[in-house]
Amino acid sequence: SPDISPIQNSTRHRKTTMKNFNGRVLFLDRADINTDEIIPARYLTEITKEALKPYLLEDLKFEGFDPVKDIAGKQVIVTRSNFGCGSSREHAPWALEVNGINLVIGESFARIFRQNMFNCGMMAVELPAGVIDRIFAEFSASPATIATDLANSRFKITAGSRNIEISFSISGFDRALVEAGGWVDYADGKY
Repeated sequence: SPDISPIQNSTRHRKTTMKNFNGRVLFLDRADINTDEIIPARYLTEITKEALKPYLLEDLKFEGFDPVKDIAGKQVIVTRSNFGCGSSREHAPWALEVNGINLVIGESFARIFRQNMFNCGMMAVELPAGVIDRIFAEFSASPATIATDLANSRFKITAGSRNIEISFSISGFDRALVEAGGWVDYADGKY
Protein backbone atom coordinates (compact mmCIF):
# COMPACT_ATOMS: atom_id res chain seq x y z
CA SER A 1 0.00 0.00 0.00
CA PRO A 2 1.18 3.55 -0.64
CA ASP A 3 2.80 5.49 2.15
CA ILE A 4 0.21 8.03 3.29
CA SER A 5 1.40 10.52 5.85
CA PRO A 6 -0.12 13.76 7.04
CA ILE A 7 1.00 16.92 5.29
CA GLN A 8 3.35 18.85 7.52
CA ASN A 9 2.49 22.47 8.12
CA SER A 10 5.83 24.15 7.53
CA THR A 11 4.85 27.22 9.57
CA ARG A 12 4.42 25.17 12.73
CA HIS A 13 8.13 24.62 13.07
CA ARG A 14 9.59 27.94 12.06
CA LYS A 15 11.35 30.01 14.66
CA THR A 16 10.18 33.59 14.75
CA THR A 17 12.23 36.53 15.83
CA MET A 18 10.95 39.61 17.55
CA LYS A 19 11.55 42.74 15.49
CA ASN A 20 14.06 45.46 16.31
CA PHE A 21 12.64 48.47 18.19
CA ASN A 22 15.88 50.43 18.51
CA GLY A 23 17.55 52.94 16.26
CA ARG A 24 17.75 56.40 14.81
CA VAL A 25 14.65 58.58 15.03
CA LEU A 26 12.69 60.18 12.19
CA PHE A 27 10.77 63.11 13.68
CA LEU A 28 7.50 63.85 11.86
CA ASP A 29 6.18 66.97 13.54
CA ARG A 30 2.67 66.89 12.15
CA ALA A 31 -0.70 65.50 13.25
CA ASP A 32 -3.14 63.52 11.09
CA ILE A 33 -0.61 61.77 8.85
CA ASN A 34 -2.88 59.44 6.89
CA THR A 35 -2.29 56.06 5.27
CA ASP A 36 -2.24 57.61 1.78
CA GLU A 37 0.68 59.75 2.90
CA ILE A 38 2.41 56.75 4.49
CA ILE A 39 2.06 54.72 1.28
CA PRO A 40 0.23 56.30 -1.67
CA ALA A 41 -2.78 54.36 -2.94
CA ARG A 42 -1.34 54.16 -6.46
CA TYR A 43 1.14 51.54 -5.16
CA LEU A 44 -1.41 49.23 -3.56
CA THR A 45 -1.35 46.93 -6.58
CA GLU A 46 2.21 45.85 -5.70
CA ILE A 47 2.30 42.20 -4.69
CA THR A 48 5.31 42.20 -2.36
CA LYS A 49 6.24 44.29 0.65
CA GLU A 50 9.65 44.93 -0.90
CA ALA A 51 8.00 46.65 -3.88
CA LEU A 52 6.56 49.26 -1.47
CA LYS A 53 9.96 50.22 -0.07
CA PRO A 54 10.89 53.20 -2.25
CA TYR A 55 7.49 54.88 -1.87
CA LEU A 56 7.30 55.28 1.92
CA LEU A 57 6.05 58.77 2.83
CA GLU A 58 6.46 59.86 -0.79
CA ASP A 59 3.32 62.05 -0.66
CA LEU A 60 3.86 63.44 2.86
CA LYS A 61 4.18 67.19 2.58
CA PHE A 62 5.28 69.58 5.28
CA GLU A 63 8.01 72.18 5.50
CA GLY A 64 11.50 70.78 5.76
CA PHE A 65 10.60 67.13 5.06
CA ASP A 66 12.33 65.31 2.22
CA PRO A 67 11.48 61.58 2.16
CA VAL A 68 14.50 60.66 0.05
CA LYS A 69 17.04 62.09 2.48
CA ASP A 70 15.13 62.00 5.78
CA ILE A 71 14.03 58.33 5.90
CA ALA A 72 17.40 56.71 5.12
CA GLY A 73 18.89 54.99 8.15
CA LYS A 74 15.94 55.65 10.47
CA GLN A 75 14.29 52.85 12.46
CA VAL A 76 11.84 54.72 14.72
CA ILE A 77 9.26 57.44 14.06
CA VAL A 78 8.18 60.01 16.65
CA THR A 79 5.09 61.93 15.57
CA ARG A 80 2.03 63.77 16.81
CA SER A 81 -1.65 62.70 17.02
CA ASN A 82 -3.90 60.54 14.85
CA PHE A 83 -1.08 58.87 12.92
CA GLY A 84 -2.35 56.33 10.38
CA CYS A 85 -5.80 57.85 9.89
CA GLY A 86 -7.57 57.27 6.59
CA SER A 87 -8.17 53.93 4.95
CA SER A 88 -7.70 50.69 6.83
CA ARG A 89 -5.01 48.84 4.94
CA GLU A 90 -2.04 46.80 6.09
CA HIS A 91 0.12 48.33 3.36
CA ALA A 92 0.96 51.28 5.63
CA PRO A 93 2.65 49.14 8.34
CA TRP A 94 4.19 46.96 5.62
CA ALA A 95 5.82 50.01 3.98
CA LEU A 96 7.25 51.02 7.35
CA GLU A 97 8.44 47.47 8.11
CA VAL A 98 10.19 46.95 4.77
CA ASN A 99 12.09 50.19 5.45
CA GLY A 100 13.24 48.90 8.85
CA ILE A 101 10.83 51.05 10.89
CA ASN A 102 9.10 48.83 13.45
CA LEU A 103 8.26 51.41 16.11
CA VAL A 104 6.11 54.52 15.85
CA ILE A 105 5.63 56.68 18.94
CA GLY A 106 2.89 59.30 18.97
CA GLU A 107 0.14 60.96 20.94
CA SER A 108 -2.52 58.78 19.32
CA PHE A 109 -3.14 56.47 16.38
CA ALA A 110 -6.05 55.59 14.17
CA ARG A 111 -7.50 52.43 15.73
CA ILE A 112 -7.14 50.13 12.72
CA PHE A 113 -3.64 51.34 11.86
CA ARG A 114 -2.55 50.78 15.46
CA GLN A 115 -3.88 47.23 15.50
CA ASN A 116 -2.37 46.47 12.08
CA MET A 117 1.01 47.50 13.52
CA PHE A 118 0.72 45.05 16.41
CA ASN A 119 -0.70 42.35 14.10
CA CYS A 120 2.53 42.69 12.09
CA GLY A 121 4.64 42.35 15.27
CA MET A 122 5.43 46.06 15.24
CA MET A 123 4.65 48.68 17.89
CA ALA A 124 2.51 51.84 17.82
CA VAL A 125 3.03 53.31 21.29
CA GLU A 126 0.97 56.19 22.62
CA LEU A 127 2.52 58.73 24.98
CA PRO A 128 0.87 61.81 26.52
CA ALA A 129 1.03 65.02 24.46
CA GLY A 130 3.29 66.68 27.05
CA VAL A 131 5.83 63.86 26.78
CA ILE A 132 5.76 64.04 22.98
CA ASP A 133 6.24 67.83 23.22
CA ARG A 134 9.28 67.29 25.45
CA ILE A 135 10.79 64.72 23.07
CA PHE A 136 10.41 67.11 20.13
CA ALA A 137 11.76 70.07 22.13
CA GLU A 138 14.82 68.25 23.47
CA PHE A 139 15.75 65.86 20.67
CA SER A 140 14.36 66.73 17.24
CA ALA A 141 17.04 69.29 16.34
CA SER A 142 19.90 66.77 16.42
CA PRO A 143 20.40 63.11 15.52
CA ALA A 144 18.67 61.03 18.17
CA THR A 145 18.35 57.33 18.90
CA ILE A 146 15.83 55.32 20.86
CA ALA A 147 16.60 52.10 22.73
CA THR A 148 13.57 50.04 23.75
CA ASP A 149 13.54 47.92 26.89
CA LEU A 150 10.38 45.91 26.18
CA ALA A 151 10.66 43.79 29.33
CA ASN A 152 10.55 46.90 31.53
CA SER A 153 8.37 49.03 29.20
CA ARG A 154 10.91 51.84 28.88
CA PHE A 155 12.42 53.92 26.10
CA LYS A 156 15.80 55.60 26.41
CA ILE A 157 16.19 58.53 24.04
CA THR A 158 19.71 59.80 23.42
CA ALA A 159 21.19 62.67 21.42
CA GLY A 160 24.84 63.43 22.09
CA SER A 161 25.31 63.63 25.86
CA ARG A 162 21.58 64.21 26.53
CA ASN A 163 19.25 61.34 27.36
CA ILE A 164 15.95 60.63 29.06
CA GLU A 165 14.08 57.48 29.98
CA ILE A 166 10.34 57.28 29.42
CA SER A 167 7.94 54.59 30.58
CA PHE A 168 5.27 53.28 28.22
CA SER A 169 2.49 50.74 28.39
CA ILE A 170 0.93 48.33 25.94
CA SER A 171 -1.71 45.71 26.62
CA GLY A 172 -0.75 42.14 27.47
CA PHE A 173 -2.21 40.91 24.20
CA ASP A 174 -0.32 43.50 22.13
CA ARG A 175 2.87 42.56 23.99
CA ALA A 176 2.23 38.88 23.15
CA LEU A 177 1.82 39.79 19.46
CA VAL A 178 5.11 41.74 19.51
CA GLU A 179 6.99 38.96 21.30
CA ALA A 180 5.64 36.37 18.83
CA GLY A 181 6.60 38.47 15.81
CA GLY A 182 3.00 39.22 14.81
CA TRP A 183 -0.49 37.74 14.65
CA VAL A 184 0.29 34.86 12.27
CA ASP A 185 3.14 33.59 14.43
CA TYR A 186 1.14 34.19 17.62
CA ALA A 187 -1.81 32.18 16.27
CA ASP A 188 0.51 29.51 14.91
CA GLY A 189 1.94 29.01 18.39
CA LYS A 190 -1.44 29.02 20.14
CA TYR A 191 -3.76 27.07 17.85
